[in-house]
Amino acid sequence: MDTLCKIRDIYRAIAEFEVQFMQLYDLSLNEGMLLCTLLNRPKLTSSEIAEALGLSASNTSKVIRSVEDKKLITRLIGREDKRQMHFALTVEGKSRITDIKNAVFEMPELLQQVVRLV
Repeated sequence: MDTLCKIRDIYRAIAEFEVQFMQLYDLSLNEGMLLCTLLNRPKLTSSEIAEALGLSASNTSKVIRSVEDKKLITRLIGREDKRQMHFALTVEGKSRITDIKNAVFEMPELLQQVVRLV
């Protein structure tokens, strides 16, 4: 039972952090993680994004659409196979994720402990 309570506390700390993150950057954690993923791997398909983020295909589609609507990513049509779609950061997307990566966040103490373990 102690493990379950600890997981609950971690979940609450993550939820608190996400609220602050959304207020600062107008992005959910999944949207931020998508930008971070594309910064490290500049051109990915939807299925590659889903795998990297650990999301279902439908959730990935929603996150992509939301970030695309914010003009932070763009669609690229495959050169050899025009049916293949890739996603990449826009200039604004690169700027936003760079700002986020350079920011200092106030994380709840419990999350700081978890991050130190990783």
